[in-house]
Amino acid sequence: MHTFSVHAACIRGVEAQPVTVEVSFTGGIPGITLVGMADAAVNEAPARIRCALRGSGYDVPRKSIIVNLAPADMRKTGSGLDLAISISILALSGQIPIEGLDSCLFVGELSLDGYVMPVRGEVAYAMLARDCGLRLVSAHGDYPVGLPGVDMYCLRNLSSLRAGLASALDAVDAPAILSGTVGSSLDYADVKGQELAKRALAIAATGGLGLMMVGPPGSGKTMLAERMGTILPPIDEVELQEALCIHSVAGESVESLLASGRPFRCPHHSISAAGLVGGGRPVRPGEISLAHGGVLFLDELAEFPSSVLQLLRQPLESKAVRIVRADGAYVFPAHFQLLVASNPCPCGYLGDRDVSCACPPYAVARYQAKLAGPLADRIDMRIDVARPDPDLLLEGGAGASSSSLRSEVEQGMAFATWRLQHGIAVGGIDMRAIDGAQGVAGAYALDSAGYETLLAIAQRGHLTGRGIVRLCRIARTIADMQESREVGPSHVFEASMFRGRCSDAE
Repeated sequence: MHTFSVHAACIRGVEAQPVTVEVSFTGGIPGITLVGMADAAVNEAPARIRCALRGSGYDVPRKSIIVNLAPADMRKTGSGLDLAISISILALSGQIPIEGLDSCLFVGELSLDGYVMPVRGEVAYAMLARDCGLRLVSAHGDYPVGLPGVDMYCLRNLSSLRAGLASALDAVDAPAILSGTVGSSLDYADVKGQELAKRALAIAATGGLGLMMVGPPGSGKTMLAERMGTILPPIDEVELQEALCIHSVAGESVESLLASGRPFRCPHHSISAAGLVGGGRPVRPGEISLAHGGVLFLDELAEFPSSVLQLLRQPLESKAVRIVRADGAYVFPAHFQLLVASNPCPCGYLGDRDVSCACPPYAVARYQAKLAGPLADRIDMRIDVARPDPDLLLEGGAGASSSSLRSEVEQGMAFATWRLQHGIAVGGIDMRAIDGAQGVAGAYALDSAGYETLLAIAQRGHLTGRGIVRLCRIARTIADMQESREVGPSHVFEASMFRGRCSDAE
């Protein structure tokens, strides 16, 4: 043989791209030369490979070794090509049998003594192997993820390849990734005295609506947000695979995702723009993509830089992040449930019934201006969360639990699905998608009394078109939770209450 090639892959964005590793021996100065737009990590592979081959008892061919990474017009990143390059060299030099090599996708980094180490993106590589009809051969990770239709094998050391690929591989016994609803230690029954906030969270969960909670310190905003995942329905298999892929590529542990079913991300307010929406070099997903299929909670919203928050406006509308770089565009999924919490003023006690606010008026105005910008206009619901009475916390009491709220959410979602199947009203649309002849009232199936109520609220509150549509979305969700085909006055009144002070800024 003059050349030999094996299947490999590298990560681009949140997807694994196929790479063919071709090796040829030529005359010239002995050494390993890489061609095919390799980055710094890939260009360091020859040094690791030479030491790994010697450490495993193989001979490094005393020839000029040319390694081509095809396609040549795509930049190759990461250290996962080490294993494929070393296997190609060993096969071409006749030091290992070649049977079965062409049916495998090899991914792994090599240590200097020849052991195979895991790399980022195991789930992405497994999905690529499934699509290409190949077996995935890599290192044994701490938390292997079993995808349906993928044969995954572990290779521990290069030295075990002397007897052939079949005897060197260990099958990876990974658990199924979808096991239904998973129990959680968190429960809304632990939150006392916030029944109105729980109602708002159930509505937000049913309609996929964004929610802002404003209240003093200690009112329970964080506790309410942390339990949002307990009332959401079980994540479906497609969303879970996408979320696992994103976490795997980002180098995040998938253990918590497999245990809880839905991701919950709560970034600190000092986060950078690239950390929130993605970026860097190579381009990695940000927090909003890591929250895909789950909940993104922004605590202390006013402390986030305005330039960072404004980057959320486009992903909230399109449910995806598009990052353009010189080498092309990267698209990351970002379909998440947005929860936001903030104090009403710098000291946090504006409007509190027991503690007086110590902030000057200009400080309050500047602080609240951060809560009323273009991003806040895209958050559907806003509620005030007051501190509960101390006697209620001390004595305890029964309140809405996660199981009861989840039943309401599932009932509303099931009715909305039935309604859409029968052509009754519409789903989560914006003003641009509404037929002008049909109008907003017809699109959301408002009855005559509901129409008059909505018209009066819109005129009194000077609502814009976006404000009217968002009010209709909330009212339609409330009607779904009550299994009502039409939106009536009670639904509109309750929706206007949960729009809160957002309506004043429309």
